[in-house]
Amino acid sequence: MKAEQHQFLQLLGQLPARLTAEQAAWVINCQSHDIPVLAAAKLIKPLGNPPMNGIKYFSTMDILEACKDKNWLVRVSATIHMNWAKRNARYTVPAGAPALPANSNN
Repeated sequence: MKAEQHQFLQLLGQLPARLTAEQAAWVINCQSHDIPVLAAAKLIKPLGNPPMNGIKYFSTMDILEACKDKNWLVRVSATIHMNWAKRNARYTVPAGAPALPANSNN
């Protein structure tokens, strides 16, 4: 966040009505790359009908309200953990398979 934005929001005394993915991640306390995962899991919903490669904005009110629900927070955490488990599983070696090919330079 730019210094000017930070100063303005401090003077305003409240959050903006809509948040970018990065700002939404700050509110939820996750990484900005987790926001598309949460949106795909329908745990957060972008405002309007943004294009696939366009900037997505999220309702501050909706996110703050959802953050009060412990069950929603559990689902958010589980979704993020499951996403990383799937991504990391691609790099693990299956049981019984050779780990790495032998280096022929030795």
